[in-house]
Amino acid sequence: MTLITKGVGLFSTEPVQNMCQYVTLAEELGYRNVWFGDSQNIWRESSIVMGASAVGTKRIVFGTGVTNAVTRHRSLLASTWATLSEFTGGRVALGIGTGDSSLRTMGLKPLRLAELEQAISELRALFRGEKVVEAVSGVAFHLNYVREPIPVPIYIAASAPKILELAGRVADGVIALVGTAPQFIEAALARIEAGARASGRCLGDLDVVLWTPTAINDDSDEAKDLVRAHVARVVIRPLPAAVSESQQAAIDRIRQSYDYYHHMDTEADHADLVSDELVDLFALAGTPAECRVRLKQIAEHGVDQVSIVPFVRPGQSKAPTLRAFAEIAGEI
Repeated sequence: MTLITKGVGLFSTEPVQNMCQYVTLAEELGYRNVWFGDSQNIWRESSIVMGASAVGTKRIVFGTGVTNAVTRHRSLLASTWATLSEFTGGRVALGIGTGDSSLRTMGLKPLRLAELEQAISELRALFRGEKVVEAVSGVAFHLNYVREPIPVPIYIAASAPKILELAGRVADGVIALVGTAPQFIEAALARIEAGARASGRCLGDLDVVLWTPTAINDDSDEAKDLVRAHVARVVIRPLPAAVSESQQAAIDRIRQSYDYYHHMDTEADHADLVSDELVDLFALAGTPAECRVRLKQIAEHGVDQVSIVPFVRPGQSKAPTLRAFAEIAGEI
């Protein structure tokens, strides 16, 4: 069976001190990565949370799940990640996408794929200490304090087929939000591999992270209820594999009602449109025994890391989910 590492995606819906405690616990439990959501209008500032959480850590790798190159000018992105890399001794992984709730809550449009690719190229140039040209002013700029190249791996968040291929072609890793059912994982890996081959690489040259909405509870129904909002977020994007007519009809209803100001909010109205059938396709939710079976299935399909996004009721701690998943993963 394929060995997978553990990651956790955290959204800063709680004070910074709480987020720091989650990171400390994740490191103690053997998680490799912690990925922080970056959506300035609905969560606390990711760069501050990552910097604060890094204090006192020794091993865990800090990333965004994920940032964008619109609200974050690439000069700001490059400076943030160069500084965080310096502070943590290189324990960073820049997760980036075309832009989602950070843009849509202000009526802005996500980047086109060509624009995302250009942004990544310019970020890498800045990390090498080179100059790039600012798109509006036409003025060349660089990071003045970079004296030698800073190795910052770049992961692309991807769901739809075209961006999965782009990630395979240009990224160091992929944060794949495609579901947990075998047909979706296999279809996504095929697209990533096609992109990798286009750049003279193979699938094994990339680190593939499966972004996984997760709730582990002795009450299976409660666990499923907790992840419905995140499943809604998954299915509003194009999927790498086909679904049944009834499933597609349900997905169409979700797409029509999705509210980005309640992005991944367990109490969101659009969560009520997500059936148990969709939950089983796109999440890791159920009793510890049920989640153990599903995780074994996931581990057999070639991803390098399962990064859980733990969901609990408002006011509850995510620590029990972190512990429960670590225990289950340790048995795989």
